[in-house]
This record gives sequence, structure tokens and C-alpha cells, in this order.
Amino acid sequence: MVPASVRLMILLAVGMGTLTIWAQTSPSSASGSSVAVPPLDPVLVKAKSLFEKGSVLDAERLTRSYLESHPASADGHFLLGLILFKAVKAKDSLAEYAAGAKYRDPSAYDLEVVGLNYVLLNDYMNADKWLTRSVQMDSHNWESWYYLGRTKYNENRFEEGVNAFRQALKLSSKNVKAEDNLGLSYDGLGRKQDAEQAYRDAIRWQSELLQQDPGPYLDLGTLLVEQNRPQDAIPYLQQAVQISPQDPKAHQQLGRAYERLNRLAEAQVELEKAVAASPNDGALHYVLGQVYRRLGMKDKAQAEFEKSTELKSIQAGAQVIGPAAASSEH
Repeated sequence: MVPASVRLMILLAVGMGTLTIWAQTSPSSASGSSVAVPPLDPVLVKAKSLFEKGSVLDAERLTRSYLESHPASADGHFLLGLILFKAVKAKDSLAEYAAGAKYRDPSAYDLEVVGLNYVLLNDYMNADKWLTRSVQMDSHNWESWYYLGRTKYNENRFEEGVNAFRQALKLSSKNVKAEDNLGLSYDGLGRKQDAEQAYRDAIRWQSELLQQDPGPYLDLGTLLVEQNRPQDAIPYLQQAVQISPQDPKAHQQLGRAYERLNRLAEAQVELEKAVAASPNDGALHYVLGQVYRRLGMKDKAQAEFEKSTELKSIQAGAQVIGPAAASSEH
């Protein structure tokens, strides 16, 4: 199962246009090369059009059919790699990019997608490597800097994450996601005041937008709860819940804020929603059990504690098996 944070990155790649840049940029211009590249074969033009319209399976079939008769087509392999990335088939996608690279150097955008494939595989070291090469080839793509920053954050390399998000913001002024993630990186460095200011800036920048990002509200609210300022946190966390009612983290943090204020009935409601949205999160069951216990619901509390223990045991077993399975897949 793909982790929620990785699924979010894929959705961001779709939403921010990463998956359509290939259509707008020729291989030569994307890589910064002056070498003339022949026009895209009409069959691949059709496959690309199908892909952009959301007909991913049809695009994959047509591209594979083309590659059967044109196995040395770098364009064909790179397009198939992009299609497979969107289908969340990271290893198959990487294989296609490797095949295409035998016949032509990949572009900066190709390397960006290679890096994002490694994110799907939770291999942040290699993701960092290829996203870094991507921004070295094309330093003017804010999205590549953003994804590099996210990767640095996941590696706990927060100072480098700050630098990457600053670069993204230079290229995309008042970008809410970049500013929010800049705040997260500051938070990782212990620079709480800078983090709070970044979250507030991101909230202010999107204040007049019809479609708002819950991230800055959630992150600011979480920071305020951690600073024992639950009363200040509640309006931001309520806004995060309103924007993204299915997000367990928003309900969890709002529940924590209510619990800190001894508003236990409200904490119970929010934590129950968090558990319903993420039933396999043992930590959530444990926190809900604590609230039940404070409310005198002993049987319910015990059931939640037992469920938490069960889920943590399952997770521990998966972590023991996981590394071996992952290494065998490479």
C-alpha cells in the first residue's frame, strides 16, 4: 500500500501540472541541449494525447505496441515511463527510463519523474540524487525545487529543505504549498517562530482563494497545540477540518486541542472521526482510549488500548519483513 504522504505527492504532481509538462517541452529544450531532436512520431503524439485526457490504459497499450516495432525509441520509453509513473508502477517506470536513456540523454523533466518514482519506493536517497540532477539541468522549474525540498524534508535534511523551498518561492512567488513546507522545514530545525510566520504567510496568501489548502491551517494549529496554546490552535484546526473533513490528522489535532482544554466530549467526537478515517493507526486508538478513560468509559477505553497493541504488533512484524522484501525487489 502506498503511504498517504506519497499518494499526496502523486496528487500534487498531477494537480500542479508535472504530469503534463512532457507535452509542453521538447526533449532538447527540457534538457538544455542544443542537439536537434526529430519531431515526435504521430503514434506517440496520439498516445500522449490519450494520456493527457486520462485514458491511461489506452495510452499504455498504444505506446507498448509502438515500442514493439520501435524498441530503440527513447521517446517511446520515456513516455511509457511517465504513464507507468502515473499508474503508480514505480519499478516498471524506472525500467523504461533506463531503457530510453540507452538511446538519448534524459531531460531535466525525465529526471524529475525518475526522482518521484524513487519517492514512491520510499528510497529518498535516490530520489534526492535524481531530483538534484534535475534542478542542476534546469534551475528554473519551481516544481522540481519543491519536490526536492519535500525529499530533503523526508530525509530530515531540514536546512537543505529550507534552501530548496526558498528557490521554489523565488520562481513561484506566494506559492502556498512551498511556503507551508518551508514552515515545516523551519519547524524541523527548531525555528518555531520562523515556522509560525511561514504558516501564517501561507494562510494569508490563500485567504481570497476559493479552493484553499488545509496544510497551513493544520500545521499552524499543530504547532500551537505543541506550544500549549490549544485555545489559539482551535480556529485553525477547525478550518483544516472544514476544508478536508476526511483528513485524520486534522481531527486528531483538533481532538488534542480540545483534550488540553478538558473539553473531553468534543475531543471524543474528533478522535472518533480520526479513527474512522484511519482505522489502522494504532496511535490514534491509544489516544482515543485515553479520552474514553478520562470520561469513565472503561470498557471502551480497554477495547481501544487492545486494538492499539494489536495494530502496533502487526506494524512491528511488517517492519521486520519489509526491508528484506524491499531489497529483494531491487
